[in-house]
Amino acid sequence: MKFEYTISNLNFSTAGEASSNIKKVLKLLGIDSKIIRRAAIATYEAEINIAIHSHGGKIILYIEEDSIKITAIDKGPGIENIELAMKEGYSTATHEIREMGFGAGMGLPNIKKCSNEFSITSEFGKYTKLEITIFI
Repeated sequence: MKFEYTISNLNFSTAGEASSNIKKVLKLLGIDSKIIRRAAIATYEAEINIAIHSHGGKIILYIEEDSIKITAIDKGPGIENIELAMKEGYSTATHEIREMGFGAGMGLPNIKKCSNEFSITSEFGKYTKLEITIFI
């Protein structure tokens, strides 16, 4: 099964819809609640990162027999230093975003914690792509 969601830049009125829909789909399929929680957290963090840090993007969910695969890909600006971006508390969010309660620098570390397999690729100025796998 494949589901795809479009994420808009700085649109916080719809941010969270993809992760909420993914949670509903996984519940309907009878997936274990602990697995659903991990998938929902990882997706929400990826979705918020796209909304905050990019020019928009998409989240693609693949449900396979033994795993849930989530791909999050955005359009620019990319991550200049992935190693630094993976450190808890590091953030490039603006002051305004932080005042809204986002940008604490926990998104990527939380995604990695929720994943069985995690990879991140980015080309500075072009895109960032996350590939998240959670075993069922």
